[in-house]
Amino acid sequence: MRHEFKKKSRVLLIDDNYDHLNGIRELLNLEGTFDVVGIATNVTVGLNLIKKYQPDIVLLDMNMPERDGLQGIIEISKLGLNTKVLALSGYDDADLIFRAMKIGAKGYVLKTMASAQLIYAIEEVLNGKIYLPLALSSRFFEYFQQSFREETERKESGADEENLLDALTPREEEVLQLLTQGITYKGVAGKLFISETTVKTHVNNIFQKLQVSDRTQAVLYAINNGFLTKNKIAV
Repeated sequence: MRHEFKKKSRVLLIDDNYDHLNGIRELLNLEGTFDVVGIATNVTVGLNLIKKYQPDIVLLDMNMPERDGLQGIIEISKLGLNTKVLALSGYDDADLIFRAMKIGAKGYVLKTMASAQLIYAIEEVLNGKIYLPLALSSRFFEYFQQSFREETERKESGADEENLLDALTPREEEVLQLLTQGITYKGVAGKLFISETTVKTHVNNIFQKLQVSDRTQAVLYAINNGFLTKNKIAV
């Protein structure tokens, strides 16, 4: 009787938490159906490894210094490979989930998930499906519907298309609102129940969208363009 051996799926891991990185690698190696072809603790090294090994799937941490996971997804997409991306995060931030999926992630899982769930998520994505845990799915679609409603309202009201503030997501507006009050990144993280790294990611995105280079310029732009009068967020 001839035995057929299933080809192992090639996996690459990118996470700045080395302990977590090794934990996932050991888990996948024990599973026996995966071949971890490389690991990296930042996006730059990860991209080089992806070019070299062309893995079937990349498990990519969203919250990293320098280039974050969102930037990583965009750069991986530019490579033009068939590599799928499964986003990893310690936070169930609806805005982050929405943006990761919007730019190309095929799934989003929390680092606190049980090992069996992570394996299932990887297999689902490898099989061409989209994976979101049930709890995150509801948050994702609620956020999607809210964003769609707000975009529709902006178009119907004939809002000034030149106002760069219109490009901000609801979460970025919350962050900017707190920044205008002089609150530190750590303080913003505490008020919004997200990590300081996630706050920095939002701030960098705000800078890019408002075409400014620092916090002071961002706050001045917000004040000069009526942001404070139309965004009254309780803190």
